[in-house]
Amino acid sequence: MNKWLLLSYKVPSDPSSKRVAIWRRIKGLGAVYIQNGVCILPKNDEHQRQFKMIQNEIAVIGGEALLLETIGIEKKEEENIILKFNAERNDQYEEFIDRCNDYFAEIKKETDNKHFTYAELQENDEDLKKQKNWLEKIKKLDFFGAPLQAEAEKQLLVCEQMLDEFAQNVFNVEGQ
Repeated sequence: MNKWLLLSYKVPSDPSSKRVAIWRRIKGLGAVYIQNGVCILPKNDEHQRQFKMIQNEIAVIGGEALLLETIGIEKKEEENIILKFNAERNDQYEEFIDRCNDYFAEIKKETDNKHFTYAELQENDEDLKKQKNWLEKIKKLDFFGAPLQAEAEKQLLVCEQMLDEFAQNVFNVEGQ
């Protein structure tokens, strides 16, 4: 059985910007909400430290927060929580894969138009770096190995191969 950190909180409705900032911090850790104002993360030192800081932020803005360490009483409950984590990561992986498809389309368009310039290569290289960084951020929050992780990694490799081919065309045209 996994150990979990459970954060239950209430924040004032005004100003909404502070409530949204708290929500973003919690989602940025990869936590999932099991109810309104109740979120959960696998227990580790980093998550505990981050939740304690959020708990303090909530108190500063006049809210209330309770942080608990817990375990699932039944195996089925724990499996359902893990399914929620994997579903959220899969949503992110799907969005990542969609952006890879956009990247493929961009490279194909530039190749079809024979737009083999260093400026275009640099732009596509920067886009690929953003894709790599994004995938690393998703993987960092993928605590239970969501099913779409392998497909996302595969799509990133295809992006890298396409960029390599595009670069070769640029070098050939530019006489390098």
